[in-house]
Amino acid sequence: MTAKWQDKLANPGLIDEAFAGRGYISNERIATSVFLAQHLRKPILVEGPPGVGKTELAIATSEMLGLPLIRLQCYEGLDEAKALYEWKYGKQLLYTQVLKEKLGDLMQDAKTLPESMEKLHGFSDVFFSEEFLEPRPLLKALQAENGSVLLIDEIDKSDYEFEAYLLEILSAYQISVPEIGVIKAKVPPIVFLTSNNTREMGDALKRRCLHLYIPFPDEKTERRIVAARVPEVAESLRKQIVAFVQGLREEELKKVPAISETIDWARTLLLLNVSELDTETVRRTINVLLKFQEDVEMVQRGLYKLVSDAKNTV
Repeated sequence: MTAKWQDKLANPGLIDEAFAGRGYISNERIATSVFLAQHLRKPILVEGPPGVGKTELAIATSEMLGLPLIRLQCYEGLDEAKALYEWKYGKQLLYTQVLKEKLGDLMQDAKTLPESMEKLHGFSDVFFSEEFLEPRPLLKALQAENGSVLLIDEIDKSDYEFEAYLLEILSAYQISVPEIGVIKAKVPPIVFLTSNNTREMGDALKRRCLHLYIPFPDEKTERRIVAARVPEVAESLRKQIVAFVQGLREEELKKVPAISETIDWARTLLLLNVSELDTETVRRTINVLLKFQEDVEMVQRGLYKLVSDAKNTV
């Protein structure tokens, strides 16, 4: 790692400032976790409800350090071939055809059957070498010359079997390829695993990671986030927007608004030249915040009070 990168990771305070400069509003816990992850060479398992900035944390770290972001999106049935590596079968087939055409020339020095078999075995080793290996996200992260930020997104959507694939990578930053041997990281990547808590992670995976839980932000923090992402919104309207969304999160909704939806709503109101919340404007734009019709219908019944309470915060 270069001295420039080390300076950026010198302490949690500098990390927090660097995140803020890129529009990602963190806190002491988040900045400390990133600091420790690098210096202890440990991945971070980032848990929390959807839309609180778990994926954005990896993106902001990549931008802050000037490292490439390598992302693996997890899903049920994800396997080694899609996540780690696979063989370039087309290239192997082409080389096999070339070998077949040249077989006579290559075998002319072999006097006996064992000698012929030995030559053929030598060619099979060539076919299963790094030249024929197709790296997928996990291997790409290990092979990055100057390091990388590896994001294993929504790990809770993968199977327990896939977790077993990860254990060697998360503990030693290496993978074992049976035909080749061990491939070790040139520069260990900074690893983020995100989870929406749809299932419990295995103990073996958790032991290898630092744990970071990101909840929905308090009102003050969310105002800072909106100010960083939509600075054109006036402070008075920003306070009303955040107060209204915070009020929605206290309702019994099927899906409460995420931070990203607060930001989208702020941009929506800015486009509509809204300077102050009113019931009719909120009614017309509530679909930006709420994604289920039953939630919209429930909120509509108490909309006047929610808007009044939000306006009274200014």
